[in-house]
Amino acid sequence: MGRVSGRSCIVTGAARGIGRAIGEALLSEGADVCFADINGDLVQSVAATNEARARVNHANVTWAQVDVTRRDQVCAMIEKAVAAFGKLDVKFNNAGVNKPMNFLDVTEDNWNSIMTVNGLGCLIGTQEAARQMIAQGGGGKIINTASIASRQGFDNVAPYCASKWAVVSLTQSGARDLAKHNITVTGFAPGVVATEMWEQVDQDLMQIGAAERPGQAMEEFSADILRGRVATPADITGTTTFLASRESDYMTGQIVMIDGGMTLL
Repeated sequence: MGRVSGRSCIVTGAARGIGRAIGEALLSEGADVCFADINGDLVQSVAATNEARARVNHANVTWAQVDVTRRDQVCAMIEKAVAAFGKLDVKFNNAGVNKPMNFLDVTEDNWNSIMTVNGLGCLIGTQEAARQMIAQGGGGKIINTASIASRQGFDNVAPYCASKWAVVSLTQSGARDLAKHNITVTGFAPGVVATEMWEQVDQDLMQIGAAERPGQAMEEFSADILRGRVATPADITGTTTFLASRESDYMTGQIVMIDGGMTLL
């Protein structure tokens, strides 16, 4: 029996990177998982690829296309997962975006697009997951993806940093409000993780003159990691599965750093 056997979970931003790894790790320990993403074709393919993993672990898998900034789509995603699994126990608000710009060049559009997905998307996801958990009874867990950028500001990703600080605040606010319903709200903060998102950030940093060659930004960001290397998604999922499990039931309002010692607080 896995740590999350029998638990019903939704993971947003699950078509690739950390989100996909979170969902696959949950399936491997017996959870039913709804992979959700704005890219419907890709997330459907990810769910299909994981059907065998689900069967082996006596679990179920489904998928949903969702824009996390649209409340109606978030509600439809939750309804689909509940129809498939019978309940919602765990919701990962993992979907996020970034578009580096040098500090003095940040535009209103850049700010609004990042804050809407990362901040408002987290708020809506938390609210609607909580409403479902309250309606069905029995409590639940909401887990938010923060970042090392939620602990300090960086000059060429200011809106992203602000959005991840917002995730920390929403985690704390949600934890305080939802405790009476036996719903915990926690989060985790990755550091530099080798994913498709980072590859795009690497290209963007070169375009704005913040890096001169591919890989330079990752090398510089990760130079002070005590563990001596950047993370892979697999380095993150031990913690995320723990946060989804009964073993973390006494935790709420906390953000767990998973950055290899890059940021010490």
